Amino acid sequence: MVRRLAVVAFLLAAALSASLFWAQPSAVHEGPRYAEAAESDHGRAIAEARSIIYSRMDEFPGLSVAVGINGTIVWSEGFGWADVEQRVPVRPSSKFRVGSVAKPMTTALLALVLQNGAIDLDAPVHRYVPSFPEKRFPITTRQLAGHLAGIRHYQGNEFLSSRHYPTVSEGLEIFQNDPLLFEPGTQYSYSSYGYNLISAVIEGATGEDFLTQMADRVFEPLGMRHTSADQNRLIVFDRVRPYGVDDEGRFVNAPHVDNSYKWAGGGFVSTTEDLVRFGFGHLEPGFLEASTLAVFQSSQKTRDGEETGYGLGWRAGTDDEGRRIVGHGGGSVGGTTSLRLYPDERLVIAIVTNLSRAPTLPVGEIAELFLE
Repeated sequence: MVRRLAVVAFLLAAALSASLFWAQPSAVHEGPRYAEAAESDHGRAIAEARSIIYSRMDEFPGLSVAVGINGTIVWSEGFGWADVEQRVPVRPSSKFRVGSVAKPMTTALLALVLQNGAIDLDAPVHRYVPSFPEKRFPITTRQLAGHLAGIRHYQGNEFLSSRHYPTVSEGLEIFQNDPLLFEPGTQYSYSSYGYNLISAVIEGATGEDFLTQMADRVFEPLGMRHTSADQNRLIVFDRVRPYGVDDEGRFVNAPHVDNSYKWAGGGFVSTTEDLVRFGFGHLEPGFLEASTLAVFQSSQKTRDGEETGYGLGWRAGTDDEGRRIVGHGGGSVGGTTSLRLYPDERLVIAIVTNLSRAPTLPVGEIAELFLE
């Protein structure tokens, strides 16, 4: 009888747990790691930001947010589930696929190589990657970084590639034999594959492995100790499970992919805290020189003088209040990211979810609370 009662109690508890899980997907989450420092100075903003996130958590399996001001992370918190099946909550240490936020990370390394005098942004890429097939027109690294080179973007199911590419150079074979979309410099056309070629240019200019340089020269100096390539074959602690949404609006496991084909354009995992630290390194001179920041964070122009709204790895513009902003979004299989910097206000905000093609993240809405 005692054993039977124990079994019944267990089943009831399990049923109650399941009902709570599906009714309140955001009910279990990691608390803020910076509560003591944040509550006194930014308590109202944090409370209102939490309300915004809670009101939308039925749209995301899990979500992480971090806000930094004047070089200090004032709020960092996880919501929902890093792993829905195992009910692992999102923590500030949870690592998400950050998609195209890899692009400003890559151009951070490119900027360091430039400052060391190892590369000429306006030289043909063949100087550094002689194996890349010649095109009708020469291509420069500056054009690649500003999406002005005419290199194509994904086609067909390439975004879902599960093939492993051991080296950066081998990944170029996906697109290297295709013709340019237009004469470089004449149009803006977003291309992740252009960043594959940038990583090969960096290797050719320095003679060193791209991923090793990213770790040693970008991530480590900026304190990004939880950022790395999304290596499927390695155990990556706190890596979240990626999800998508089916035709009925249910969260489902995202398909298996291998991001080795695009490290530089969209192949890293990171935390929101690390993304904010990365942003700190680009608010003012220090990690990079002032002149370098100005070039990389200023909108490029087409040959006829049209502004593209994109610098070298950074989107550049102003918000509705006229404040200068730079940043980047990221979409990956099982991940959506938004990183935004307000250089004049010295504010950085990062939001990440483990969901493909997620609804728009409330980065501007939350940032506004901390700018009031």
